[in-house]
Amino acid sequence: MTIKRYRPFIVGVTGSAGKTSTKSAIYSVLSTSFVVRMGRGNLNNELGLPLVILGDYKTSGGVSFWLKVVMLGFFGLIWRKNYPEILILEYGADKPGDMDYLLTVVKPDIAVVTAVGEIPVHVEFYNGPEGVAKEKGKLAKSVNHGGNVVLNIDDPFVADMKDITKGNVMTYGFIDEADLRISSFTNRSEDGKPLGVSFKLETGDNFVPVKIDGSLGKAVAYSAAAAAAVGLVKGMNLVKISEALAQYHGEPGRCYLLDGVKNTSLIDDTYNSSPIAVASALEILKDISAHRKVAILGDMAELGQYTNYAHEEVGKLVAGIADILVTVGDKGKFIADGAEKHGFSKKNIYSFADSDEAVKNIKDIIEPNDLILIKGSQSVRMERIVIGIMAEPKEAAKLLVRQYGRWLK
Repeated sequence: MTIKRYRPFIVGVTGSAGKTSTKSAIYSVLSTSFVVRMGRGNLNNELGLPLVILGDYKTSGGVSFWLKVVMLGFFGLIWRKNYPEILILEYGADKPGDMDYLLTVVKPDIAVVTAVGEIPVHVEFYNGPEGVAKEKGKLAKSVNHGGNVVLNIDDPFVADMKDITKGNVMTYGFIDEADLRISSFTNRSEDGKPLGVSFKLETGDNFVPVKIDGSLGKAVAYSAAAAAAVGLVKGMNLVKISEALAQYHGEPGRCYLLDGVKNTSLIDDTYNSSPIAVASALEILKDISAHRKVAILGDMAELGQYTNYAHEEVGKLVAGIADILVTVGDKGKFIADGAEKHGFSKKNIYSFADSDEAVKNIKDIIEPNDLILIKGSQSVRMERIVIGIMAEPKEAAKLLVRQYGRWLK
C-alpha cells in the first residue's frame, strides 16, 4: 500500500558479496541529486525489506516496536507525508525461494547484482554456485522492458544474467568489455600507512578519476562503479558522480581502515566472510608494503560440502602473503593446515578456539608497525578482536559492526 501511495523509484541490490557497500555507495551518489532513503543496517529479509519501505529504521524490535511501525505506516497512508523519491533496497537471499517472496513485496526499477563467486556465502543451502546465481538472478529477471539492470561483468555468473532480463543492461568491471570500466586501480599508502584507494571510471568517450579514503581493496572500486552506473542511468554525469564518491568512505567491517595499538594499522573486514571475500582481503594485504603482515582469520560459515576445501585454500593463499597467521574457530585448523602444507612456518601460526581466547593473546603476538587484517564470519565475532587492538576502543560504537542490542551480549 505504501508503494502504491507514494510510487518511489526502486533500486534493488543483491549478490553474495558487496551488497551493503554497494547500497551505501549508490546512496552517496544519488543523494546529491534526489531525495533518497536506503535500508540501514542489515534490513534485507522478509521483515527488514518492508521495514525500510515503511520508514527510516535501523533495526527491528519486539511487539511494541512493530505495533508502532504499523500505526505510523497506517497514518502515512491517510495523511500524505514527505516520502523519498528513491528507495535503495537490499535483497537478501540466503536460501532458495527467499527472492521470490521479496519480489512480491516490491520489484526494482533498477536491479544491481554485485557478485556470486565460485564458492558463495550461504552456498550450503543451494546445489552449488549455479543455484545461488539462479536465485540472485531472479532480481534481474524481474525487471521489465524500460527498466535497467546493472551487472558485474567480471563475475561470469553475474555476466550471464544479461540473457535472462528484459531490462536495459549496463555492465561494470575491470575488463575491457565493461560498459563502465574500472582502470588504474591503486591501494594507496604513504610511509607504510594505508590510506584508501584511487582509480578511474571510463565510459566509451569519457573518464573521471576517483579517490576514496578510509577503505581498501578492489571491492571498494566495484561498489563505486556499480553506484556510478546507477547514477548514469538516472541521468547524472560522471564528473558529479566522481565528486559524490569522494564523500564515500566505505562501510565499517568491510576492509575499513583503523589505527591500532603499538602504532599498527588495522584492516577491519569483520562484517562477514566467504572465500571470494577472503581472497580479496588477502590481495589487499599482499599489495600494501609493511614492516610485517599479520592475517587474523576466523571460520567461514555456511559453506556446506565446500567447508574443509575452502578453508584449506585460504591457507594456501596466506602462505604467499602474510608473515604471521592467527586462526580463530573450529574450522581455522583447516586454514592453518593449508598454510603449513604450502610452506608457511608452523612457529608463525597461532590458533585459538574463539575470538574471546584470541583477544587475551593477540597483543603479545603483534608488533609495532604491523599491518593487520582481521576477517571472519559473523558467527565467530571477529570484531571483538578489533576492539582489543584498536587505538580508540571508546569509538567502537561508531567504527565497528554489531555494536548494539543482542550482539553486545
